[in-house]
Amino acid sequence: MRLTPMRAIIGALVATTAPAGFAAPLTTLDRNGAFVSIEAYGPNIVHVTIAVDKAEVLKGPGYGILAGNADNSAFRHSGGKDGDVFTSSAMTLRVNPPSVPRVPSQGEKYFAPSLASVGLQVKNAKGEEVLNMGGWEMSPQTVNGEKTFQVGASFSAPADEHYYGMGQNQESMSSLDLRGRVIDCKHWYDAPAGETVCVPFMVSSKGYGIVWDNPSATRFIAAVNGRTGFQSNVGERVSFFVITGNNPQELYSGYARVTGKTPIPPKAAFGLIQSKARYESQQEVMRVANTYRQKKYPLDIMVVDWFYWTRMGQMDIDPAQFPDPEGMNKQLHDMGMQSIISIWPRFETSGRYFNELDSKGYLLKDKDGKTVDGLPFRSDRTGGLIDATNPAARKWFWEKARDNILSKGFDYPWLDETEPDLVPDGFHYSIGTGDRYRNLFPLVHVEGMAENMRAWKPNKRVMILSRAAYLGSQRTGALFWSSDIHPTWEALARQIPTGLNMTASGIAYWGNDIGGWQNLPSTTTATKPPLLDPSDARGVVGNNHDYPELFTRWFQYGTFTPTLRLHGDRKESEIWSFGKQAEAVMARYNTLRYQLIPYIYSQAKITYDTGAPFMRPLWMDFPGDPNVADIGTQYMFGPAFLVAPITQQGQTEKDVYLPAGADWYNYWTNEKLAGGRWVKVAAPIDRIPLFVKAGSILPIGADIQSTATQQAIAEIKVYPGKDVDFTLYDDDGRTYDYEKGKATITKLRWNDATGSLTAGDGRKVPGPVKVVGR
Repeated sequence: MRLTPMRAIIGALVATTAPAGFAAPLTTLDRNGAFVSIEAYGPNIVHVTIAVDKAEVLKGPGYGILAGNADNSAFRHSGGKDGDVFTSSAMTLRVNPPSVPRVPSQGEKYFAPSLASVGLQVKNAKGEEVLNMGGWEMSPQTVNGEKTFQVGASFSAPADEHYYGMGQNQESMSSLDLRGRVIDCKHWYDAPAGETVCVPFMVSSKGYGIVWDNPSATRFIAAVNGRTGFQSNVGERVSFFVITGNNPQELYSGYARVTGKTPIPPKAAFGLIQSKARYESQQEVMRVANTYRQKKYPLDIMVVDWFYWTRMGQMDIDPAQFPDPEGMNKQLHDMGMQSIISIWPRFETSGRYFNELDSKGYLLKDKDGKTVDGLPFRSDRTGGLIDATNPAARKWFWEKARDNILSKGFDYPWLDETEPDLVPDGFHYSIGTGDRYRNLFPLVHVEGMAENMRAWKPNKRVMILSRAAYLGSQRTGALFWSSDIHPTWEALARQIPTGLNMTASGIAYWGNDIGGWQNLPSTTTATKPPLLDPSDARGVVGNNHDYPELFTRWFQYGTFTPTLRLHGDRKESEIWSFGKQAEAVMARYNTLRYQLIPYIYSQAKITYDTGAPFMRPLWMDFPGDPNVADIGTQYMFGPAFLVAPITQQGQTEKDVYLPAGADWYNYWTNEKLAGGRWVKVAAPIDRIPLFVKAGSILPIGADIQSTATQQAIAEIKVYPGKDVDFTLYDDDGRTYDYEKGKATITKLRWNDATGSLTAGDGRKVPGPVKVVGR
């Protein structure tokens, strides 16, 4: 099966409005003592639950799932000797009939499975089989003192099938396809290649996705020894959703129906965010902010990172460092900037709140009911972890964060350690063991904060920085990033495929620390001469001669990610910190980023409507080109841009694949090239290889210092070659009025035959028009 490319089906959406109440399953089947429950969440989504205990299959879905969105009305059920069939206009699910009893063979007497056989198949709207489940698993084991099961399901693995998603895994430096790999789907800060984050949503090239409904540590086996499967460490049932679709929008709209819509972030989220580990004082924050304004470099958000407090878990602001946080934030606001402040979930034992939290049972406990203090394997003694699975603990945490920190004028929180860093294996949350709920913390912790923020200020959009996610985390208004990665060329290369599989997992707003977070080595292993002069940046980079080049290449890449945030554990981390040559290049890209905000913000509206990411792998736009299935070194940024970041030191040209089915314009030279081939592209230090698809409309915003200023459209660029529509979207950028339809929408249409650009609804084209190549 081939998916319809994303560019062709923006208007074809699956409804995400939930019916009132909870729908009962379509039916519960008995397969010789194995019970199978089937329910629907609209015409292209079925929820399958299998267990030996009937009560388990009737419990409803787990955390992260919006159970109120169940809707069986599109399906009809028929049963017969060939099994039970569930049919809608979008898909057909067949559950095999019970197996016929027979005398077991000699070998089966010893090795036959104790579970009754359950098999099922899923066909798409065209009648093509896209999924075949041949087996399931419930293997008894004891985990953290609890008698439970390892649970799993196995599916056929056609030779031409490709697999994507499953959250954040940083092992690959180029390949995107998960085929042939075994993914440990669990939150793991210390993963050797960089933090892993489990979002158990797999998308297949066959036009379906599986949402695996189990928050314990899970393995995803992608076409290894002829099978694809999921195995979770703790559970009493198998529970998963199958979503079918003719195109990515239908798949991601289905995911949004199951787990929640992705809100539009505040417009400031799309501008430059300046962070460092750490700004040590109010004076330093204001010095950096003022320098941006003096240099006339656009900036939207200043970030105050950790250790602004007097003690971990004190949830205060040290008056010696920040004597007047309200005044600081007022100054920032007057400059058109906003602020983010880091709020940690840890409480050291000598802090003012530890005894209260301990006595109320609001912290993670060991098997004896004692609060867990730190991580011995990392010599970490920074206290207990708030138990965000406990609603009362979430409320307590929010109230202290609001009253002690956010009320001082800070706009948004940064919730660090959300994987969490204090690993819950072997410990206990209020709702059960840390093993059973291994991957749940980032959802409940961030969502608890998000819900309370909206209740506190109902018409100010929530935005939260978070370094981990789970099913449904996209609905919290969080911006996710790839954690504390290294400041190396290798780490930069890993970010490209990492981010593309994370956004393919339904987490559209993902980014990374520009320049890497970890401490900068004082020397370098680079063997090529640096492309940028480091001599006037020695105070920051020491003898790490190629770091200004690395930082600049990383900034170029970050210009074309959902969020652009500078960060890092080094003396300075601002645009001007790495030498005059680096500064000039980054200033140019920062200006470009702001010019692209009308284009990016219009993509954010599409993500809100469909759930589909706008930073996405090539296979989503070009499913008919088999050459793009495993390309993880370049990607689409919205419907127009093909981005191929430079990830090697000293590199000044790159081989770039131009997908078939379109012609392409080199963004820098306007040269037009045919698709379906590799081309060698010049990449001097001031250029990232960047192409625009023929048949694209690109709105260019006027220069502004921040998104606090209303941005006019300076120009509409048209890249001819095909007829194309573009919906230019804008709203106030701050409130939730967009949910009520309060916005400015201009529908632009390019007629390639007549060479004319028009605006629908009688609107005027909002700016001068430039047709590239004419």
